[in-house]
Amino acid sequence: MGIIKLQNIRTFSFHGCMEEEGKIGSDYRVDLEIKTDLRKSAQSDDIKDTVDYVLLNQIVVEEMDIRSLLLEHVANRIIMRIFKEIPSISRIILSVSKLNPPIGGDVEAVTIEMEEYRT
Repeated sequence: MGIIKLQNIRTFSFHGCMEEEGKIGSDYRVDLEIKTDLRKSAQSDDIKDTVDYVLLNQIVVEEMDIRSLLLEHVANRIIMRIFKEIPSISRIILSVSKLNPPIGGDVEAVTIEMEEYRT
């Protein structure tokens, strides 16, 4: 088995419970780690034998473009879509961070992290 990580995927998205967040948007950071079998691609040197990280990034960006009230909701959508579209993935760890959240304090980011295994 092996791990593929996409770190610091940056998006400008419109998530949040406050109506203003849906209008003005915020900067977000997404970190993704997937577990899959990399032995075949390590031997073949062929992209069809691995998980294409371009597709992983595309899924994250597309799902981040769909407004959610909660970070947990958008994270769950990303995880479910990855499992649906890429059967070779056995585990996903995903964190979604809202940078400079509007919570009335000097907070760099609020982050949720979810870990799911294929059932």
